[in-house]
Amino acid sequence: MAKLRYRLTDMAYALGWSVVCRVPESWARWAFGATADIAWRRQGPQVQILEANLRRVLGPDATGAELRALSRESMRSYARYWLEVFRLPVTPLDRLTGQTVASGHVFEALDVLAAGRGVIFALPHSGNWDQGGAWIIAQGAGSFTTVMERLKPESLYDKFVAFREGLGMEVLPASGGANRFEILAQRLRAGKLVCLVSDRDVTGSGIEVEYFGEKARMMGGSAALAVETGAALYPAMLWYEGDCWGIHVSAEIPVPAEGDRKQKVAVMTQELAHCFEAGIRKHPADWHMLQRVFVADLDPERLARAQAAAAAAEAAEPDDGSEVA
Repeated sequence: MAKLRYRLTDMAYALGWSVVCRVPESWARWAFGATADIAWRRQGPQVQILEANLRRVLGPDATGAELRALSRESMRSYARYWLEVFRLPVTPLDRLTGQTVASGHVFEALDVLAAGRGVIFALPHSGNWDQGGAWIIAQGAGSFTTVMERLKPESLYDKFVAFREGLGMEVLPASGGANRFEILAQRLRAGKLVCLVSDRDVTGSGIEVEYFGEKARMMGGSAALAVETGAALYPAMLWYEGDCWGIHVSAEIPVPAEGDRKQKVAVMTQELAHCFEAGIRKHPADWHMLQRVFVADLDPERLARAQAAAAAAEAAEPDDGSEVA
């Protein structure tokens, strides 16, 4: 059954890339919106997790109706992301550049990159990551390097890697293969750009931060790379601005002058969490977090096993940098 499910999943994504970009956009938009509404009405496990996360954003005084209305917007936003992914190969470059609203320190970061210093953009799961990547490349950033979780089946993962490489990204697997941390560090020392989605711990070696008034676990790789290489670390937020796209880059997070490496990484990761929180509060519907991120929601036994495995891997190869995801 698992093999059949993986094969059907692979076929569905292949169909998406081959068909969705060929039908009129209005038809595809209607179909994806209707699918999002069906998933929202069924209120399956992922929608329940999404609503648990969004409740933290809204706060304890939000009503059930307000939460349900926001989760519906978020599911539609998530469906729009997938629609745009499938249509990105046929989306004109002038539309990507002309309909993107950029603010904050985005061009400062590009100037830092042009001067030869490595730059790290750390982002939450919001807006359209692939569109944002295509846009930043079009601004003259050149190709950039990122890390992607391995999807099942492997053929689906390969399709996503090929798609993102076609946009100009270098994609490293989050597990297996070469030493990801060292490759990312090499790129940054060479004055290149690295972009990492950083708001969820996928390895068990993440850092506990304060997030929307609760404890959550996030990846520390972005901060660790900045400490290790001297690259500039910028928090970034992506969202939808009507029919357009929004990108905001916050000020660079400096490496603290005091503390050991672990303490510096923890301080910088907490600052990332604060920046993500501010951006998500402004655009909560575009936060596509359908996985558990808050400690109170995690399975304690599963978390303990993941932490033990991460600690064992770190003890065996202390410089592996497997915290990056």
